[in-house]
Amino acid sequence: MSSSADIQAVPSSSIASFVERVRAGDVRALSRAISAIEDNSEQATHLLKALFPHSGNATVIGLTGAPGAGKSTLVDQLAREFRKQEKTIGIIAVDPTSPYTGGAILGDRIRMQAHHADTGIYIRSMATRGFLGGLAPATADVATLLDAAGKDLVLVETVGVGQDEIDIVRLADVTVVMLVPGMGDDVQTIKAGIMEIADIFVINKSDREGADRVEREIRMMQTLAVRRDDWTPPIVRTVASDGTGIAELAKSIASYREYLKSKDLILRKKVSNWRERLVEMLRKALLDRMLHEQLDPEHLSEYAKEIAEHSRDPYSLVEQLVTEFGRKKI
Repeated sequence: MSSSADIQAVPSSSIASFVERVRAGDVRALSRAISAIEDNSEQATHLLKALFPHSGNATVIGLTGAPGAGKSTLVDQLAREFRKQEKTIGIIAVDPTSPYTGGAILGDRIRMQAHHADTGIYIRSMATRGFLGGLAPATADVATLLDAAGKDLVLVETVGVGQDEIDIVRLADVTVVMLVPGMGDDVQTIKAGIMEIADIFVINKSDREGADRVEREIRMMQTLAVRRDDWTPPIVRTVASDGTGIAELAKSIASYREYLKSKDLILRKKVSNWRERLVEMLRKALLDRMLHEQLDPEHLSEYAKEIAEHSRDPYSLVEQLVTEFGRKKI
């Protein structure tokens, strides 16, 4: 894979031609652009600004669930199903971060080798880099990139971190939550906020004993939950290893999109998602700027030492720093 330095070396005058290569789905250009996004380079920001007007056409499907639910296998089978419909697909597989390299532990070459010759599918593994929300920080930008590159569908497979698996709702148009019978914590998983984010439930490995119980528990929880869009998430049983139920899942995804369209809810959902994402983008941008302009590592360490020694309280310090930073911007 090419380094992000490749795109950083591209002069601004050539950004337009690079944008056209990305929009045409050029695999090398996509790889270079994604590496730059992961590295948070300045050129990547210029590229995203240029590409954003060309995005907004893809359907982003988030697939989440506890580790061991079979998400990778399901994504692989779902991609096959959508390719039968002649849809072009981008797959973002978010993996745990390697403690040694900082990269993704599992790679796209390992998981989905059968698609390597299919030019209609682009697969990229990304590392969480320590974030607990199930997504890598750059995932949303990469989804925008693949959208602008003309992909009909962008499948985002989250890392699978249980209760923290909620960031996907800020990105996905459709969120699929996977559960597996016999894992011993089905009810707790459902209660841990997962119920609120699911547009579709999948009971994977449904040939196992206990699938009926998981479905009963989901239906019981559905009687207690009220969604703002009045949609009742369907429950689809799958055995991803042999493709059972995959066609039904694809139909359920299409049905939810049609429901949103019929109720005029697509824009409202996007507005809600962008509101959340804007807050996150502002938080990150302001923090990065403050750390760059006001808090060098030496000062940060000194403040931390004073707080650890209880010679200063962190609450007053934060108020002081924010006030000082605000005055500098006036």
